[in-house]
Amino acid sequence: MHLAVFSQYHTSPDCPATSRHYALLGYLAAAGHRITLLTTDAWRGQALTAEFPWLPPGVTARVADIPYHNRMGVGARGLAFVRYAAWAARVGAGLEPRPDVIWGISTPLTAAWAAARVARQLGIPWVFEVQDLWPSFPIAMGAVPNRWAQRRLFALEKRLYESAAHILALSPDMTAYITGRGIAAEKVTTSLNGTDLDLAARATPAVVAALRQELGLTLAQPVVLYAGTFGRANDIPTLVAAAETLHRERPDVVWLFLGDGFHRPLLEAAAARCPAIRLVGPQARHAVFGWFALADVSIVAFRPLPVLDANSPAKLYDSLSVGTPVIVTNDGWTRTFVTEHQCGWYVPAANSAALAAQLTTLLDQPGATRAAGERGQAVAAQLFDRQQIAATIEGILQRVAGRL
Repeated sequence: MHLAVFSQYHTSPDCPATSRHYALLGYLAAAGHRITLLTTDAWRGQALTAEFPWLPPGVTARVADIPYHNRMGVGARGLAFVRYAAWAARVGAGLEPRPDVIWGISTPLTAAWAAARVARQLGIPWVFEVQDLWPSFPIAMGAVPNRWAQRRLFALEKRLYESAAHILALSPDMTAYITGRGIAAEKVTTSLNGTDLDLAARATPAVVAALRQELGLTLAQPVVLYAGTFGRANDIPTLVAAAETLHRERPDVVWLFLGDGFHRPLLEAAAARCPAIRLVGPQARHAVFGWFALADVSIVAFRPLPVLDANSPAKLYDSLSVGTPVIVTNDGWTRTFVTEHQCGWYVPAANSAALAAQLTTLLDQPGATRAAGERGQAVAAQLFDRQQIAATIEGILQRVAGRL
């Protein structure tokens, strides 16, 4: 099977990113499929190490030089999206040999548009992977204030759902949203973001001990971790307020903020005034698991916007894969998940007092916290393995391509 993959942002495990498709495409290439990736080099300069090849073995790529980074404004991001879509539509239409199936990965929605356009031109089926709910997410964040533009984007979203032969949604709530738009349930498969269990296995006690020594932490000091983007959607001000509140009651607790993004200046100022807060730079994908294993609890935080409740946050999967329980602030499927599996807790978003109170309770019960982490690690091994997820996706792509 020749698979053409439209993905604007390719990353490797050397990058500070989740690298979902590095694992999935590596699995498919190892299974003998021919893979052509249409992407950009936007992330290549952000690689922090050089341990992995830029492309998984067996994957070939056509690469556009289109800059992109998280601190871009709305206009610059929009231009990058349009430039990639135009380039991918042109290059994809000329691929040789002709692909058997196309896999279009959104975000952004324009990447899926390019995939659909090429599929229609070549007369081949395509699979639509929905990583975030676009355009609902940028509209909720205020990035698309024009009502006419909003209607056009929602109409495009619906057309893409209808034209795809199959849809992959990264969470149960995304699946419910898509079927709620009138798409048949049998056309949609929930494909969790998942995690890399082979990389999680690198988070050994020796690695954790080395990190603790590097940070100058004693074994008695509890660690709370936020790892991920310091973005506008991530409710970072609430986490800072909770850290400062907790510090007055528990000055031994250390908060680690691992990542980068819009709210970095806010965190730098908070770290300067509050000794509990420590700002850690971005970490390569393969190294992030050691930081999760170091923590007593990690936090998966977002602003209280309904569209964010459907998210499939990598930090949830990564944390549970090494046995660190999570606090989630999404009032959606993640709340249901951690409650049912008893591997975490829910605290309402934008409520710093409630978050500080919940952490006070948890850190006073280390046995219960460890037990929750153990339950989380067990469910991660069962449900989050990207190799198993890749095998499921392989079957879907083969059926769509008429190979099964």
